[in-house]
Formats: sequence, C-alpha cells, structure tokens
Amino acid sequence: MAENVEHVCADKKSISLLSQNVPSEEELCRMCNIFSALQSETRLKILFLLSRGGLCVKELEQALSISQPAISHSLRTLRQLDLVRVKKEGRFAVYHIADEHVQTFVEMCRKHVSECE
Repeated sequence: MAENVEHVCADKKSISLLSQNVPSEEELCRMCNIFSALQSETRLKILFLLSRGGLCVKELEQALSISQPAISHSLRTLRQLDLVRVKKEGRFAVYHIADEHVQTFVEMCRKHVSECE
C-alpha cells in the first residue's frame, strides 16, 4: 500500500524549467492532427499492416476488405502527416511506415493493448 505523502509545490524556477519542455504551438498542432488522423480504424489498421512490411494498395484492399478509394484516401492522409511513405517498386507503388519513430509508436500501441486484455 502506498504511503500518504503530501505533495510539495515546486518553486517558480523549477516550474519555469519544466514549462520549457512543453512543445511549441506549431508542434502541438501537428500532434493534434496526427492523433486526430489516428481516430480512424482504417488508418490504424493500415499502420498495423505496414508495420509488418511494405504493401501496395491492392494488398491493403484485400487484407482489409475495404474499397480502393477508401484505402487511397486513408493513405493520402497518412502520407500528408508523414506517417507513411510510398516508393515505386517495379510497376507498383508500395507503402511503408515512414520511419522508426512511427514503427515504435505502432509497436507500443500493440503491446499496450495486448497487456490491457
């Protein structure tokens, strides 16, 4: 059982140093846009699928049983937020997770959800 320890408010200097770590308005706006985009089940499913490797639109369409226009719309949103990237591979446009930060985020989400079950 945790002890009842009274909280002691930090001094103004400590609070000032702490508040310097708050992201800028521009960064916060970008974060809000990302979290807003991730409220879509389709976009989340796409990220989880792409976390296992690159896929083209046709493969995503088959894996998700969702129409090609819906897949393309979701991919466009994810590309605009730089969460996924597209690379021409032969005659196919193949989508990939943008970088290791996005990959780590997807893996953390998957792990957190499985631990909560």
